[in-house]
Amino acid sequence: MKFWDSSAVIPLVLKEGSSEKVKQVIQGDEDLVVWWATRVECLSALARRRREGKLSVEAEGGAKGLLLALALNWSEVLPGELVRQRTERLLAVHPLRTADAFQLAAALVWAEEKPQGLEIVCLDQNLREAALKEGFEVLP
Repeated sequence: MKFWDSSAVIPLVLKEGSSEKVKQVIQGDEDLVVWWATRVECLSALARRRREGKLSVEAEGGAKGLLLALALNWSEVLPGELVRQRTERLLAVHPLRTADAFQLAAALVWAEEKPQGLEIVCLDQNLREAALKEGFEVLP
Protein backbone atom coordinates (compact mmCIF):
# COMPACT_ATOMS: atom_id res chain seq x y z
CA MET A 1 0.00 0.00 0.00
CA LYS A 2 1.35 3.40 -1.03
CA PHE A 3 0.18 6.98 -0.61
CA TRP A 4 -0.49 8.64 -3.99
CA ASP A 5 -0.23 12.37 -4.61
CA SER A 6 -2.50 13.92 -7.26
CA SER A 7 0.55 14.60 -9.44
CA ALA A 8 1.05 10.84 -9.76
CA VAL A 9 -2.63 10.01 -10.29
CA ILE A 10 -2.97 12.19 -13.40
CA PRO A 11 -0.49 10.08 -15.45
CA LEU A 12 -2.60 7.03 -14.61
CA VAL A 13 -5.57 8.52 -16.48
CA LEU A 14 -3.79 10.57 -19.19
CA LYS A 15 -0.93 9.58 -21.47
CA GLU A 16 2.06 11.62 -20.31
CA GLY A 17 5.82 11.19 -20.29
CA SER A 18 5.68 9.79 -16.77
CA SER A 19 2.75 7.42 -17.40
CA GLU A 20 4.84 4.29 -17.94
CA LYS A 21 6.86 4.79 -14.74
CA VAL A 22 3.74 5.46 -12.69
CA LYS A 23 1.90 2.48 -14.19
CA GLN A 24 4.84 0.25 -13.23
CA VAL A 25 4.50 1.47 -9.63
CA ILE A 26 0.78 0.70 -9.49
CA GLN A 27 1.13 -2.80 -10.98
CA GLY A 28 2.40 -4.25 -7.73
CA ASP A 29 -0.01 -2.32 -5.55
CA GLU A 30 -3.45 -1.37 -6.73
CA ASP A 31 -4.64 -0.32 -3.25
CA LEU A 32 -4.14 3.44 -3.53
CA VAL A 33 -4.32 5.70 -0.50
CA VAL A 34 -4.99 9.35 -1.30
CA TRP A 35 -5.89 12.64 0.35
CA TRP A 36 -9.60 13.44 0.51
CA ALA A 37 -9.32 16.25 -2.10
CA THR A 38 -7.35 14.21 -4.67
CA ARG A 39 -10.33 13.57 -6.94
CA VAL A 40 -11.15 17.30 -7.04
CA GLU A 41 -7.51 18.24 -7.64
CA CYS A 42 -7.32 15.79 -10.54
CA LEU A 43 -10.60 17.00 -12.05
CA SER A 44 -9.27 20.55 -11.78
CA ALA A 45 -6.06 19.56 -13.60
CA LEU A 46 -8.06 17.91 -16.39
CA ALA A 47 -10.37 20.93 -16.79
CA ARG A 48 -7.38 23.31 -16.83
CA ARG A 49 -5.72 21.31 -19.61
CA ARG A 50 -8.94 21.35 -21.63
CA ARG A 51 -9.33 25.12 -21.18
CA GLU A 52 -5.71 25.62 -22.25
CA GLY A 53 -6.35 23.58 -25.40
CA LYS A 54 -4.00 20.78 -24.34
CA LEU A 55 -6.81 18.24 -23.98
CA SER A 56 -9.87 17.64 -26.15
CA VAL A 57 -13.33 17.38 -24.65
CA GLU A 58 -13.37 13.69 -25.60
CA ALA A 59 -9.97 13.02 -23.99
CA GLU A 60 -11.08 14.85 -20.86
CA GLY A 61 -14.21 12.70 -20.68
CA GLY A 62 -12.18 9.51 -21.03
CA ALA A 63 -9.72 10.62 -18.36
CA LYS A 64 -12.58 11.56 -16.02
CA GLY A 65 -14.09 8.11 -16.46
CA LEU A 66 -10.79 6.43 -15.59
CA LEU A 67 -10.33 8.75 -12.62
CA LEU A 68 -13.80 8.03 -11.25
CA ALA A 69 -13.22 4.28 -11.68
CA LEU A 70 -9.96 4.57 -9.69
CA ALA A 71 -11.72 6.64 -7.04
CA LEU A 72 -14.28 3.91 -6.45
CA ASN A 73 -11.54 1.67 -5.07
CA TRP A 74 -9.01 3.94 -3.42
CA SER A 75 -8.86 4.74 0.29
CA GLU A 76 -9.01 8.37 1.39
CA VAL A 77 -7.48 10.17 4.36
CA LEU A 78 -10.31 12.41 5.51
CA PRO A 79 -9.93 16.03 6.63
CA GLY A 80 -9.82 16.72 10.34
CA GLU A 81 -7.98 18.59 13.05
CA LEU A 82 -4.95 16.31 12.97
CA VAL A 83 -4.48 16.84 9.21
CA ARG A 84 -4.87 20.60 9.67
CA GLN A 85 -2.27 20.67 12.45
CA ARG A 86 0.21 18.65 10.39
CA THR A 87 -0.39 20.94 7.41
CA GLU A 88 0.33 24.02 9.51
CA ARG A 89 3.62 22.53 10.72
CA LEU A 90 4.64 21.47 7.21
CA LEU A 91 4.00 24.95 5.82
CA ALA A 92 6.32 26.37 8.47
CA VAL A 93 9.23 24.03 7.67
CA HIS A 94 8.98 23.21 3.92
CA PRO A 95 8.54 25.41 0.81
CA LEU A 96 5.17 23.86 -0.08
CA ARG A 97 1.95 25.22 -1.53
CA THR A 98 -1.08 24.69 0.67
CA ALA A 99 -2.52 21.84 -1.42
CA ASP A 100 0.83 20.02 -1.36
CA ALA A 101 1.13 20.51 2.39
CA PHE A 102 -2.32 18.97 2.83
CA GLN A 103 -1.22 16.00 0.68
CA LEU A 104 1.88 15.43 2.80
CA ALA A 105 -0.02 15.94 6.04
CA ALA A 106 -2.56 13.33 4.94
CA ALA A 107 0.30 10.94 4.15
CA LEU A 108 1.76 11.51 7.63
CA VAL A 109 -1.61 10.84 9.25
CA TRP A 110 -1.96 7.67 7.14
CA ALA A 111 1.54 6.67 8.29
CA GLU A 112 0.56 7.31 11.91
CA GLU A 113 3.51 9.73 12.11
CA LYS A 114 5.97 6.90 11.29
CA PRO A 115 6.80 7.33 7.58
CA GLN A 116 10.05 5.33 7.65
CA GLY A 117 9.72 2.40 5.27
CA LEU A 118 6.48 3.72 3.75
CA GLU A 119 6.19 4.98 0.18
CA ILE A 120 4.62 8.03 -1.36
CA VAL A 121 4.13 8.23 -5.12
CA CYS A 122 4.67 11.79 -6.26
CA LEU A 123 5.96 13.73 -9.28
CA ASP A 124 6.00 17.25 -7.79
CA GLN A 125 9.63 18.13 -6.97
CA ASN A 126 8.96 20.31 -3.88
CA LEU A 127 6.61 17.72 -2.43
CA ARG A 128 9.09 14.92 -3.20
CA GLU A 129 11.85 16.75 -1.30
CA ALA A 130 9.60 17.48 1.68
CA ALA A 131 8.38 13.86 1.80
CA LEU A 132 11.98 12.61 1.80
CA LYS A 133 12.86 14.98 4.64
CA GLU A 134 9.85 13.75 6.58
CA GLY A 135 11.10 10.17 6.21
CA PHE A 136 9.07 8.67 3.33
CA GLU A 137 10.52 6.70 0.45
CA VAL A 138 9.50 8.54 -2.71
CA LEU A 139 8.52 6.80 -5.97
CA PRO A 140 9.07 6.67 -8.91
